[in-house]
Amino acid sequence: MNSVGEECTELKRDYDQCFNRWFAEKFLKGNRSADPCVELFKSYQQCVKKAIKEKEIPVEGLEFMGHNKEKSETSP
Repeated sequence: MNSVGEECTELKRDYDQCFNRWFAEKFLKGNRSADPCVELFKSYQQCVKKAIKEKEIPVEGLEFMGHNKEKSETSP
């Protein structure tokens, strides 16, 4: 699946590949070490934010679940 911004698609693929490898090879085998893909995620996130702003996509009212962010207890 492509990203919201075509210029972000390669970053998305790189992050997805890194995360899936870490999840399958480490996390699911009991290694709960830190996610090594954090910097890739941050780069991808910045690209998406820029694309959303440039395309003037309305995001009011949306809750973003960024890295290390949990749903609030009041969320359904």
